[in-house]
Amino acid sequence: MVMSRRARSAVHLASAVRSASRPGGPSLLQRLRAVPRMVRAVRAGTYTGLTSTRLLMMLAGVGYIVSPVDVVPEGLLLAFGLLDDVMVIGWVAATLVKETEEFIAWEQGVAAHQAQWAQQQAWSQQQAWSSTVRSHVVPD
Repeated sequence: MVMSRRARSAVHLASAVRSASRPGGPSLLQRLRAVPRMVRAVRAGTYTGLTSTRLLMMLAGVGYIVSPVDVVPEGLLLAFGLLDDVMVIGWVAATLVKETEEFIAWEQGVAAHQAQWAQQQAWSQQQAWSSTVRSHVVPD
């Protein structure tokens, strides 16, 4: 059971690193900048790709990692005490990479849709102005 948890944690962490370093994907800085926007969009209800529960779980995971209080203390169990931290770090990293990538793609889709809508509105405005009746001047 412990070995399968270790393996799963390693797979999560490797998957996160592979996804985050994929060519053409968002950079680490883009992902970090997207996190506050993602939180605001989830709280406002505009982004439904991430549930509030999952967002709270990610926040709890980060809190657990930085917290000095551990379920399994490192000082008492040495390497086994670090195992729970590694598992949580792996899950948080993999989840954060996946969720930020999906959010950034969603944001780009919304921006493209808004740009297309603005372009259509400008075209409609132009058509309204160009639909006036043209007149011809007849030479004498």
